[in-house]
Amino acid sequence: MNKIFINTPERNKQLIDSYGRTIDYLRISVTDRCNFRCTYCMPENMKFLPKDDLLTFEEMDNLCSLFIARGIKKIRLSGGEPLVRKGLIDFISNLSRFISYGDLKEITLTTNGSLLNKMSKQLYDSGIRRINVSLDTLMKDKFYQITRGNDLENVIHGIMTAKDNGLKIKINTVVIKNKNFNEINEIIEWAHKNDFDISLIETMPMGLTDQDRIDQYVSLIDVEKEIRKKYLLKETNYRTAGPSSYKTTNKSNNLIGFITPLSNNFCANCNRIRLTSTGKLFMCLGQNDNIDFRSILRSGNISQLNSSIDKAMKIKPKAHEFNISKRNQKPAVDRHMSVTGG
Repeated sequence: MNKIFINTPERNKQLIDSYGRTIDYLRISVTDRCNFRCTYCMPENMKFLPKDDLLTFEEMDNLCSLFIARGIKKIRLSGGEPLVRKGLIDFISNLSRFISYGDLKEITLTTNGSLLNKMSKQLYDSGIRRINVSLDTLMKDKFYQITRGNDLENVIHGIMTAKDNGLKIKINTVVIKNKNFNEINEIIEWAHKNDFDISLIETMPMGLTDQDRIDQYVSLIDVEKEIRKKYLLKETNYRTAGPSSYKTTNKSNNLIGFITPLSNNFCANCNRIRLTSTGKLFMCLGQNDNIDFRSILRSGNISQLNSSIDKAMKIKPKAHEFNISKRNQKPAVDRHMSVTGG
């Protein structure tokens, strides 16, 4: 099936949305399941999708081959926690053929780090070279409060094991009011000491959780003020395919990224689309517009798949409408972050 996709007449037809943005980055949530229950992401008693609803990895590979033929250059795998899904390593190994062909620049992965002790070498051997690890605190009690898990030592050890196995690591830290806000400088110091870049992230209003996001949200404008109490910050021109703007400090050449969906909307340069584990393509993390590729894929109608990609470019929104401004405010979208990944 892959060869059919690769040889379609639409091959190399660049993905450009109605606002002139080139789309070359595909994020895939391979599962919505997770072994943590982070308070800003999901409720403690989260109901996950039935496993039978998920795309098979063969189906994901087929869709990836189509998107790559249409100009996707980078793929990030996420979840949920992607490493809990059986068969992931084989999927990555197969997908890595597009890197050797020169059609794909890289495959990266975002993880909570809990399974890196067991799987980081397999990730490297499968073709992964860079990973993002979600880590919101270095304090055991806060780690439990945020993730509802007791795996901090295991996560830290897994990060170090992944580094030893050759993976380049970036730390992702969601800044949470009254939880880790006052710890941010210590987390930055730890990350840079271990030669890790770090991205700080504002919490986003996606799906209902057990907590009111007005009690969690803190603007990275205020966080930067806190950082400047300890560091001199310098602007950089460094950019990745993601939304971070990066700065360096006077104490390290490692980077601090700022992901600011609320305080400084970055949608003007969006280059991303997101595929869920059930085959829905979302054109925006913070909007509901989507196209069901699973049903089209299973019908075997390849021309309709390509025309649906074209449709996705036409309906990709200009921007999300995230807002956290009052108590008991409805989330911007009903689906949780784990459905589409971060």
